[in-house]
Amino acid sequence: MPSPAATYLDRIVSAHRAAATLDFRSLDNLVDQARAMPPARGFAAALRADEQLAVIAEIKRRSPSKGDLSPGLDPTRLAKEYAAGGAACLSVLTDQAFFGGSPTDLEAARAAVALPVLRKDFTVAPADVCDARLMGADAVLLIAAALGDDELRRLHALAADVGIEALVEVHDEAELERALAVGAMLVGVNQRDLVTFEVDHERARRMGAAMPDTVVRVAESGVRSAEDAAALRAAGYDAVLVGESLVTTADPAAAVAALRAAAPAAKPT
Repeated sequence: MPSPAATYLDRIVSAHRAAATLDFRSLDNLVDQARAMPPARGFAAALRADEQLAVIAEIKRRSPSKGDLSPGLDPTRLAKEYAAGGAACLSVLTDQAFFGGSPTDLEAARAAVALPVLRKDFTVAPADVCDARLMGADAVLLIAAALGDDELRRLHALAADVGIEALVEVHDEAELERALAVGAMLVGVNQRDLVTFEVDHERARRMGAAMPDTVVRVAESGVRSAEDAAALRAAGYDAVLVGESLVTTADPAAAVAALRAAAPAAKPT
């Protein structure tokens, strides 16, 4: 019987690939439009703007595994609360079918604050990169497990070409090697195991030690408490990406501030 994690990822990626085959827009036109966008806000730079652990605060309505988290959230209000709490960047789910998000959520959140914004979605085609830029995103997510070597290389290069940064998500050492091979300078380690769907904190500690100092290290998934954040900072991470625990709390600003305050001001040397 297939594991839930593999089923979710495979099903979502398959749906996005199927949609990509039905997209007949001119890629040349999309690239030209994306290149003409105003300069993006510096995503990686924001994560290293001060000595404290940076928080990428996520706007997420639902998830395939947990169902509804905050279906009626107001992206404008939530973005402002995250910024008030000291978030360095935002992450916005734009997948509608599986996460209940939309490009409108991203546009509203980005217009509300001055923070850089990651388009959190399943990028499988060049048009997806261009669309991220056109909707105003400052960074795009590339999931190594969902992309072949050539796809990862081409999409990473296209992101740079159209003026957007790429957060390359990895789950193990082999994927980290692939990310570094395409020149990734912004790497996220998903603590959720793709086989068991369980959060594996040891994975994050191991992977943090394997990354070169030149890479901006981001820990993703399973960050539920200030203690989690402190442990990840001690493991060498520059930032944590946090969604579920923030969208379900009564005071998002205070929750973001608590994550930052719990971690030591400087990474270990």
